Amino acid sequence: MTETPQQPELAGSTEIVGLELTPLSPFADTLVSLKGLDVSAWFAFLQSAAKGAECHRVKPSVRRYERVPAIDRVQARINEQIRISPVRVISSTGAQLGVMPTIEAVRLARDEGYDLVEVAPQARPPVCRIMDYGKYKYEKGKKSAKGKSHQTKLKEIRVRPKTGQHDIDFKVKQAVTFLQHKDKVQVTVLFRGRELAHVEEGRKVMNQILSQLTEIGKIESQPSTQAKRMMCTVAPR
Repeated sequence: MTETPQQPELAGSTEIVGLELTPLSPFADTLVSLKGLDVSAWFAFLQSAAKGAECHRVKPSVRRYERVPAIDRVQARINEQIRISPVRVISSTGAQLGVMPTIEAVRLARDEGYDLVEVAPQARPPVCRIMDYGKYKYEKGKKSAKGKSHQTKLKEIRVRPKTGQHDIDFKVKQAVTFLQHKDKVQVTVLFRGRELAHVEEGRKVMNQILSQLTEIGKIESQPSTQAKRMMCTVAPR
């Protein structure tokens, strides 16, 4: 009588014909569906699957590319950033050197210790000049900063006729900071209730503040009373 071979258990991890099976193996679901077949059938299936597929996961290789520095489209191109060849070259002294390959122009610039700067990219060929690019950028930024005009703003400090000396000194420091930033300052004295009957007290506070601001500012409009306020504008010198 022929003995029937026992089927190996699939629990845990079982090595069959060189194939390691785990509960997460991609063949686990298929083995469940083949449970009803005889031993030779599913052994043959495992052998064919082992030959046609890799049994271990392979970490994919990562391609690394060297990053090429991007060209600044806002600023001028310099040296190797100039892609067009040939170019028309102007020397550091302003002399015309004529049209030459870009590589040769860069070499001439570096021999002098300068950079080759593309000053007219729309021309054909482009016009480049040998210069100190760092100094060129500094002077260009300095001109653009000088061209921007400061927009004067109107700041305000408020006090009361009975404001204490410490608070007045603090308000004066604020006004001095505003004037140093080239902003105008409006000094306002507020009156409430019975304080309207003592306008002179508010005028004393106003004159005290103005006397401290005249060193760095000038009175643009004299103190005037409007409703419950006394106002005066001080402009920077």
